Amino acid sequence: MDFRQAIEYLDRHTNFDVNKSGSARSHMPTAGQTEGLSLGPIQQLLSALGDPHLAYRVIHVTGTNGKGSTTRFASEIIAKTGLSVGTFTSPNLEHINERIMWDGAMIPNDDFARVMTLLADVESLVAQRPGRFDLLAAAAFVWFAEVGVEVAIVEVGMLGRFDSTNVVEPDVVVITNIGKDHTDGADGWRAAIAKEKAGIIKSDCRVILGEPFDDLRSIIDEEVREVGAESVWEAGNDFEVVENRVAFGGRALDIRTPHGVHEDIFLPVHGAHQGDNLATAIAAVEAFFDRALETDIINHALEDIELPGRFEVVARQPTVILDGAHNREGATVAKETLDAEFTRLGSWILVVGMLSGKDPAEILRAFGAEDFDAVIVTQPSWSRAIPVQDIAEAAASIDVEVEIIADPVEALSRARSVAGADDLVLVAGSLYLIGDVRRTARSGSAGLSADEGGHDRFESDTQPNPGF
Repeated sequence: MDFRQAIEYLDRHTNFDVNKSGSARSHMPTAGQTEGLSLGPIQQLLSALGDPHLAYRVIHVTGTNGKGSTTRFASEIIAKTGLSVGTFTSPNLEHINERIMWDGAMIPNDDFARVMTLLADVESLVAQRPGRFDLLAAAAFVWFAEVGVEVAIVEVGMLGRFDSTNVVEPDVVVITNIGKDHTDGADGWRAAIAKEKAGIIKSDCRVILGEPFDDLRSIIDEEVREVGAESVWEAGNDFEVVENRVAFGGRALDIRTPHGVHEDIFLPVHGAHQGDNLATAIAAVEAFFDRALETDIINHALEDIELPGRFEVVARQPTVILDGAHNREGATVAKETLDAEFTRLGSWILVVGMLSGKDPAEILRAFGAEDFDAVIVTQPSWSRAIPVQDIAEAAASIDVEVEIIADPVEALSRARSVAGADDLVLVAGSLYLIGDVRRTARSGSAGLSADEGGHDRFESDTQPNPGF
């Protein structure tokens, strides 16, 4: 198969919002309602391939918010210690290759196609047909073994216990936080989510909790006892951000871990919450090495750090910011970051699109939509996007006036056309929305060519997958 054929092969496999017979699910898998989910397909596939996922050490990362940033921080820090690092993340923004990286470089198209060809050959030997996310995870594990990574940072797609990545045997497990995603919101939803995420804890691993778990700590401790994990470090108790100050172009941080204090760390990204994510990543890496890191290594790792789609400033005059805040907690943090770190010199314009399973009015309130001078509602190019009219009705219910432009690129173009040099445009609500507009937002026109930005962004690249 060539690269395009590999994508077509991948897309012939089930996504998470389609059941195994190919018909639509009545609902997404949620915490406590995971019927039909199984690790069987990927376990069989990997077994037929000689268990490549056991060929290197692993840090396994889950959580409602912040797991992508935490994964990126940990990967960059470990790479600066001299180890070869693989990362597996989701979703992709512009190119599917983004999900599978080795020492900061995406898997090449030829390697992606070759590994998918191998998986296609092996698929006929297994009893259970793998899903799309099974294949992506398996491709990462195979490629990591081929190129000889020494450690893989593996991000969970959805929840944890039945996620396709939960076949690894991690040295360190990270649970960044618990928020209201993948739940029906019924009584006990926080405990249900915590239990699913705790399902990635394995024997002899160290567990890093990226926030104080308070009433949920007993759930974590029970899982730790049952599987025989080694220890638990919890934010606020075992490690913390001691100082978190706004600095020009980012944050100035002091971070304490069980191994000591790191002073004068400069993190060149926006948002106080990223200091918490960095502290979690540093704790995870120190737990992995079982020793203190040198602060110089941390600063070196952060010098050129980029977090695509995470409060990413992609243009000036007007300022254009892309943020994949996709739930109430993320939207609240986005608004706090705007208020704290951006002087309001002109008008603010919000371009927002969301996926189903969210309460649009709740998220608009969290974004502080009423504080924006204009709000444009749009629709990510994904089957589970909330229709623009539904978001508009939710906005009306909280007395927020909106303009409706269904196409995301046209919505961004409209925002730019009415914005002056001193104005600010925030595009937010879903990482899939960010993927729709990111090339256009960075280039200020119709986007980069395939030669400038990698392979052409096939429509299939942004489709859903089992496990996210």
